[in-house]
Amino acid sequence: MIAQPPAPERTALGEQFGTFEQQHQSEELGMWIFLATEVMLFGGLFTAYTVYSTVYPAGFSEGSRHLDVLLGSVNTAILIISSLMMSLAVRAAQLGQQRALTRYLLGTALLGVLFLAVKGLEYQKHFVEGMVPGLVWHYVGPFPNQVELFFFAYFVMTGLHSVHLGMGIAAVLLFAIRARRDAFPVEHHAPVEMLGLYWHFVDVVWIFLLPLLYLPGLSS
Repeated sequence: MIAQPPAPERTALGEQFGTFEQQHQSEELGMWIFLATEVMLFGGLFTAYTVYSTVYPAGFSEGSRHLDVLLGSVNTAILIISSLMMSLAVRAAQLGQQRALTRYLLGTALLGVLFLAVKGLEYQKHFVEGMVPGLVWHYVGPFPNQVELFFFAYFVMTGLHSVHLGMGIAAVLLFAIRARRDAFPVEHHAPVEMLGLYWHFVDVVWIFLLPLLYLPGLSS
């Protein structure tokens, strides 16, 4: 008698769990704990930035004027659409639609890559203008030290955000490959939901970065 391969849903259930509901709750708790640590990381950076921008409002506003609001707005639209795409991917996973899940995940990853390309274009522009602290700094306008501090904060926060987005893109592509192999049956769609939480978190971080970094230069 030929042994039958184990059913996909049983393969997806970890040995340490009795039910998929228990596994789902455990995975969700782990993701929320991880996101809480990320909130503390970015929250600390936002707090430090807010303090310095309050102490040096003129210099930070001057630095903000050198950012490209159009590119920042384009990237915001890209991430909002990517969040919509990820939401559709989660819904497809809940319905067991593996092909649709694969398409939506690939679309999400593509939009993430597009965001990084636009951000790379913006970084290249700053490099040409000589406004990269520690590497190329040729700024000769008002409040030079304060503007340099602003750009240091800008590169730290947007760079860290880009690293998180890059990790998200890699994870989304991995999930897309697994989805093509029917790795996420209806009973085991929780990992896609957790991936969605991470992706939405990265998008929300950018929503906070946009007004912090790009808008002060417009209001002064």
